[in-house]
Amino acid sequence: MKLIKTVDAEGAVLCHDITQIIKGVTKDAVFRKGHVVRAEDIPVLLSVGKDQLYVWEQEEGMLHENDAAEILCSLCLNEHMSRSQAKEGKIELMAEQDGLLKVNSQGIKAVNSFGQMMIASRHGNFPVKAGDKLAGTRIIPLVIEKEKMEAAKQAVAAAAGSRPILELKPFLHKKAGIVTTGNEVFYGRIQDTFTPVIREKLGEFDTEIIDHVTWNDDDKKVTASILDMIEKGADVVICTGGMSVDPDDKTPLAIKNTGARIVSYGAPVLPGAMFLLAYYDVKDEFGTVLRTAAVLGLPGCVMYAKRTIFDLVLPRVMADDVVTAEELAALGEGGLCLSCLECTFPNCGFGKGK
Repeated sequence: MKLIKTVDAEGAVLCHDITQIIKGVTKDAVFRKGHVVRAEDIPVLLSVGKDQLYVWEQEEGMLHENDAAEILCSLCLNEHMSRSQAKEGKIELMAEQDGLLKVNSQGIKAVNSFGQMMIASRHGNFPVKAGDKLAGTRIIPLVIEKEKMEAAKQAVAAAAGSRPILELKPFLHKKAGIVTTGNEVFYGRIQDTFTPVIREKLGEFDTEIIDHVTWNDDDKKVTASILDMIEKGADVVICTGGMSVDPDDKTPLAIKNTGARIVSYGAPVLPGAMFLLAYYDVKDEFGTVLRTAAVLGLPGCVMYAKRTIFDLVLPRVMADDVVTAEELAALGEGGLCLSCLECTFPNCGFGKGK
């Protein structure tokens, strides 16, 4: 930082905000820290009483905040994202289309552990819409060591590999099948109020319901229907009901007997503990996997609770983002829905575990 005369400041970079005060009209920065002074700015600076200015002096081994911010941006920016211009060491990233946001938590932590720089993002594994802000990056001081920025790049590479910290996975067109189970529905003892809920939630995405059947508590019929829907091209098959440990509840057995790979029967989420997730690989005659269909067994709470485990897993299924048993287990912290009178999900803590 050095002191120069304002009349000689063209091309210099301001080290602090320049405030303009007009009584009863304004008290605000007429120029911000990091602004590059133009010839037409000099009369304005003189008019606010600035005959001298502190400006940035190029030093060997140092980067201006905006140049360093470009490095942070490059560590985050990925496909389907846009960015703002660097201003005061800050760059923001926005979604260009609807999709599922993925965040490499270790990569963000690596950057933020250095100090003097930061990345703040939305929570990963949640849906975003086109135009939504995804993250903001910021360099704290006006200048920062090149060596520190290089170390940050290496730390992110170690944590995230060659991939950016952020990823936006677009939602895909999905063909869905629904298997409604239960003697009480099949025999007309009660009205089916479960399937309309599933249709509504699927309707939030680009889905095509290609089949819907209703069966009594006969696991063989349910197994056959799941396999039939997958053969017809279903990318996801949703089974409603029959998920508890009652003798008549045979949906878990029916899903298991399809030969699908069970990820988890049970999830540390309330509502939604009796949830089952499985994946079925469709193979050719040589055993090569052609595609993989998701099979979901939904507990009864999905029918009446505003938000459940289904709301946490469905966006990931719609973006072809494979859910692991470890990720489901991690939902325990944050997996308790508080059933607020006014639901603000996803702008709450539900599902935001570690």
